[in-house]
Amino acid sequence: MSAQSLPPVPEWSGVAPRTPQAPPLSSRRRSRPVKVGTVTIGGDAPISVQSMTTTRTDDWAATLEQIHALAAAGCEIARVSVPDAKAAAACDKIKAGSPVPLVADIHFDHRFALAAIEAGWDKLRLNPGNIRDERKVKEVVSAAKARGMPIRIGVNNGSLAPDIVQRFGHTPAGMVESGLRHIRILEELEFHDIVVSLKAHDVRTTVAAYRLMASKVDYPFHLGITEAGTLRSGTVKSSVGLGILLAEGIGDTIRVSLTADPIEEVPVCWELLKSLGLRERGVEITSCPSCGRVQIDIVKLAEKVEEITSQYRAPVKVAVMGCAVNGPGEASMADVGIAGGKGMGLIYRDGVMVRSLPEAKLLDGLREEIEKVIAERYPQYT
Repeated sequence: MSAQSLPPVPEWSGVAPRTPQAPPLSSRRRSRPVKVGTVTIGGDAPISVQSMTTTRTDDWAATLEQIHALAAAGCEIARVSVPDAKAAAACDKIKAGSPVPLVADIHFDHRFALAAIEAGWDKLRLNPGNIRDERKVKEVVSAAKARGMPIRIGVNNGSLAPDIVQRFGHTPAGMVESGLRHIRILEELEFHDIVVSLKAHDVRTTVAAYRLMASKVDYPFHLGITEAGTLRSGTVKSSVGLGILLAEGIGDTIRVSLTADPIEEVPVCWELLKSLGLRERGVEITSCPSCGRVQIDIVKLAEKVEEITSQYRAPVKVAVMGCAVNGPGEASMADVGIAGGKGMGLIYRDGVMVRSLPEAKLLDGLREEIEKVIAERYPQYT
């Protein structure tokens, strides 16, 4: 099968087709759409990117500053913990100043959920493992239903109800049973604006739980590996787990949970989605790892290219290659590419070599060509 005859990228990916095209991923699991403020989760909506603030919520000014920084990095939904009465009292101001929909993260005390609902937040996250009084849950559900606010049932493997642990252990089956128990409560109240998450720190447990739940309900899924780790280990673990599920068509919104500045989570989400052809945002860089053949400082060059292109939001593909083995081919498949030589490099646009420049002038030349591509193809980003 030729590159030109490969099946098209599926419409649900939200990605403009490119030539040559890669084979499509598995068909996306059909889920019912749920509105979270201005963002739709599930249905045919693109997979959305989330993160969570780390500031003290009662410091509403600092919390809003972080939410704005997350939004600038590409976060589309921000989750904020509401752990106490002081945080609940700040809900009005945070909602008034937020540029993106807000999710109130609620544990133990249902009164803080009611405060977020009253302040007009856009979604609740409830953990069925630690709010076990059904009367209190029903009170929250009734208030959310009256305001048209969806609820995410957030199951964590580490906080399952004692009777579920006794029956199932800390297993995928136990996680699914915990989620289904809470779903049944909501459905009995005729509440169906539900999003489900099933998170464990272990990749295999998480993947198995989502697969099992996917066979039982049609609610949209929030994907994540909980307590994934620090920037490097957490990125790897999250990318493996979320990547498996997304490639199988499972997942409607994602968060990469890192023990790091939450701003770091957002580009990881986007790179993950971009690598699977599910979303486009900003420059996508292909760069070679360097080897003994390279006669240009490719590591430094790639780092500088990443730095200068971080300002662009247009989905331009850029290749930074170090030698004549793969360089010309990879560079020619990108919108703009560099193929390095001895202290110099060739710049390609759409497969055509357009410039030959000394190493010291490559960055400036690359920037000029990228801006030409943006001006011609993505004027909305200029």
